[in-house]
Amino acid sequence: MKHKTITFAGLFGAVIIGAIAITSAGDTGKEVNLYSYRQPFLMKPILDSFTDQTGIKVNMVYAKKGMLEKIKAAGANNPADVVLTVDIGRLNALREADLLEPVRSAILETNIPVHLRHQDGFWFGITTRARVALASRERVKPGELTSYADLAAPHFKGRVCMRSGKHPYNVALLASIIAHDGEAAAETWLRDLKSNLARKPQGNDRAQAKAIYEGVCDVALANNYYMGKMMTNDKKPEQKQWAAAVRLVYMDQDGHGQHMNISGAAVVRGAKNRDVSVKLIEFLSGDFAQKLYAKHNHEYPAKPDVEASALVKSWGHFKKDELSIEAIAKYRPLASRLVDKVGFNDGPNS
Repeated sequence: MKHKTITFAGLFGAVIIGAIAITSAGDTGKEVNLYSYRQPFLMKPILDSFTDQTGIKVNMVYAKKGMLEKIKAAGANNPADVVLTVDIGRLNALREADLLEPVRSAILETNIPVHLRHQDGFWFGITTRARVALASRERVKPGELTSYADLAAPHFKGRVCMRSGKHPYNVALLASIIAHDGEAAAETWLRDLKSNLARKPQGNDRAQAKAIYEGVCDVALANNYYMGKMMTNDKKPEQKQWAAAVRLVYMDQDGHGQHMNISGAAVVRGAKNRDVSVKLIEFLSGDFAQKLYAKHNHEYPAKPDVEASALVKSWGHFKKDELSIEAIAKYRPLASRLVDKVGFNDGPNS
């Protein structure tokens, strides 16, 4: 079977990828326009398989930045049918801007657990990711750090590194703490965590692993897949040293469980190819796409019976917090305000 990939500079200067296959399926000749936060190299094999099986051509716009603004600015002329993005904050922003359309699908409701999808079908989790702790193998004893509460405890004074408290990943974590323990407890935790910082919040997640390697701090927070990216980074082998210097710790195993976030997909309001849009999201929730998508980015499949990659499984089995992702979305604005209120990004001495 022959198929080809078309790549050219297109809408909004983005990269377009079309996967075309010869098939006898009833949807042959139909198209779906996907705006993706994910890069083309990751999505291409998945979209090619979708086209091979359905005959539906996928036009992919790589839109890591400004996705909401592009869709909103286009108005009624917006070509996007499906969005694929990361973090509940970005999905919820699209929902609050009234840019998404609800979907009812027995396939999606079977494949995706209820806490990982919007109750009215406005978005669906496709993969999950854990906001884990990274702990120095040399300076943090096994069992010394087991919970988010530990990060704010006195014995970690001056030993914690963080990226910006306003980053969506940290805002989502704080929102989950608010959902579980209330605003007052979350604010106290955040103030104590701030006092334990070794430096002002800065850098990305990988920069925190580097700081531990360099002895700037002993513990940090990062999304689990960054560990996988560092461990397998042949282009920047120094990152393998950063990864080797830290131990990945799943948090709150004696409590609510490890905080999780999602990457997710949704149908855009007014989608011109709505029927095949739903089919694409259903395909992304299926076994093949779940396994490949999660493997390439070192994430966890949202579909419960699909196993994670061998590398991800090597970090151990763990208890996941099954707090509704909608609850995290609900408390994100309050979490963001608390970060400002305590002056978290000003650092430990402010």
